[in-house]
Amino acid sequence: MKRYLLLLVCTCTVAYAACCSCTPHDKTSSSEDLYVTIYPLRSIVGQITQEDFPIHVLVPSGASPETFEPTPKQIAGLRRAQLIFSVGLLDFERTLLPKALSDSSRLINMSHGIDLIAGNCSHLHDGEHTHGIDPHVWLSPRELRTMAANAYSAIHRLYPDSTRYTDNYRMLDSALARLDTTLNGRIARSGVHRLLIYHPALTYYARAYGIEQIAIEEEGKEPSARRLAELIQLARKEHIRSIFYQKQFPASTVETISRDIAGEAVALDPLAEEVMQNLETITDQLIRSNQ
Repeated sequence: MKRYLLLLVCTCTVAYAACCSCTPHDKTSSSEDLYVTIYPLRSIVGQITQEDFPIHVLVPSGASPETFEPTPKQIAGLRRAQLIFSVGLLDFERTLLPKALSDSSRLINMSHGIDLIAGNCSHLHDGEHTHGIDPHVWLSPRELRTMAANAYSAIHRLYPDSTRYTDNYRMLDSALARLDTTLNGRIARSGVHRLLIYHPALTYYARAYGIEQIAIEEEGKEPSARRLAELIQLARKEHIRSIFYQKQFPASTVETISRDIAGEAVALDPLAEEVMQNLETITDQLIRSNQ
């Protein structure tokens, strides 16, 4: 009888120990999570880690990064996360995120090392973007290569023995280099020299491929009647038939101009998750606008 009691006690002890060993893992599983601020960053980080870790996106689909503020639940998740990847140029990334984190070393600025372009984009509530910097760095394959390198460096610091992440990053970098070469050739052959856009989201793309970006906005505000008249005259003179705008912005002003030049309003989605595919789509749209 004592032997059976001893066996029962041992069995229960082992079962209890196994249960206890699982419980801390369940509670701390979110400490392995990764966060990105916008959807385009998710595809870059995900291609390096191959979804080994859950990747959460702060700005939800359809929302604007310009007015976004993290929820209390998101802030709690950020405080447990392994790493948080940011563009490094959006208002909430620069002001809200560092305050929410006790350890800001986990906040990775993916735009580090990029030759930034001054712009008149409105990304603050007072009508001016922080330091006048255009934040749309992810809309150029050349800048994406730098962003991917920054993401890989942060991941490699945590997992220096992972050859898999190194191989994944090298494949991603090669794919971005090929994409850059392809887009450069297509734009050169197309004869596209100018693009008319409501909000100047293609600044880095335009720089990469020698295109003049003409913004309808005036310092982040609706254009004046005089400005609209000048743009319509320019579009007619240069035979510009397409006016681009971000799908997150209202199309009313763009549609008015497009009617006056007998053209069309073309919606872009700078926040699409599959950023490489999106760049090909944007290139298709630009080339079609020149035909």
